Amino acid sequence: MSAPPEEQKPKQTEDELKKRIFLFRGFTMDELRRLSMDSFIKLLDARKRRSLLRGIPKRQKKLLEKLRAAKRALKKGKTITVRTHVRDMVILPEFVGLSVGIYNGMTFIEITIVPEMIGRYIGEFAPTNKAVHHGSPGIGATKSSQFVPLK
Repeated sequence: MSAPPEEQKPKQTEDELKKRIFLFRGFTMDELRRLSMDSFIKLLDARKRRSLLRGIPKRQKKLLEKLRAAKRALKKGKTITVRTHVRDMVILPEFVGLSVGIYNGMTFIEITIVPEMIGRYIGEFAPTNKAVHHGSPGIGATKSSQFVPLK
């Protein structure tokens, strides 16, 4: 017996790959924006769901108002970067497209919020430390390097 012919899968063109629709737990961006806050919270993982169900702290409410004002300004054609020290704010669907400056302990790291960031903390996108890359030791690094000729 011969094996059944394999099903021909149509090859995806580059245009189709670029047009992939973003889905968050099976919901498109438009559906996410239309969801109420309670229904969106149910889609999050346990830690973020718990923090939002306990209520939004005063500093997060202040950031939320600034981001909503920036969203209104964006509709009018202005781009405003909202600078913040609040790193534990969960990114909501209404923030997509906004520019945020997140404090990492030394400077503000500017990011633009994209749909893939929904449901994560703002602070995840501004690392507070960088990898250490050690160079070669210099003159005076050790006692024995005192006796090494310079050239």
